[in-house]
Amino acid sequence: MATIDLTPLYRSTVGFDRLAPMLETALRNDHAATYPPYDIEVIDENRYAITIAVAGFERSELDIQVEKGVLTLRGKKDAATSDRRYLHQGIARRGFERKFNLADHVEVTNASLQNGLLMISLVREIPEAMKPKNIPIGDTAAVLEGATEQSA
Repeated sequence: MATIDLTPLYRSTVGFDRLAPMLETALRNDHAATYPPYDIEVIDENRYAITIAVAGFERSELDIQVEKGVLTLRGKKDAATSDRRYLHQGIARRGFERKFNLADHVEVTNASLQNGLLMISLVREIPEAMKPKNIPIGDTAAVLEGATEQSA
């Protein structure tokens, strides 16, 4: 596996130190992550949806957790007690674990299971303090007065 040197990026950014481990994990696990199939959809600027095909799983066999910015989905089938004999068994019933790294301020808002599809709704809620704001341009005297008052 090739490694990516992000040193030039770190020279001009602050707070992106999680980026390198996240990219390495994604590159390492990308080829192995084919089951179950999933879609990631952009609903609008701040809303997303993840749909995962979990045919054959009951609600009680699925687990959804969010911890430290990572959405983890697990499916665990109960031990098969069926006496069925198959000529061909193409429907996967094996357990799985799939992880999604969430960007800052992205939260899971809802999950539903319908027709073998697990649908997870996500929304990015940017705090007011982080939203862009316009700074009015005043005259030099007012700026200097404000600086003098703050230092006093």
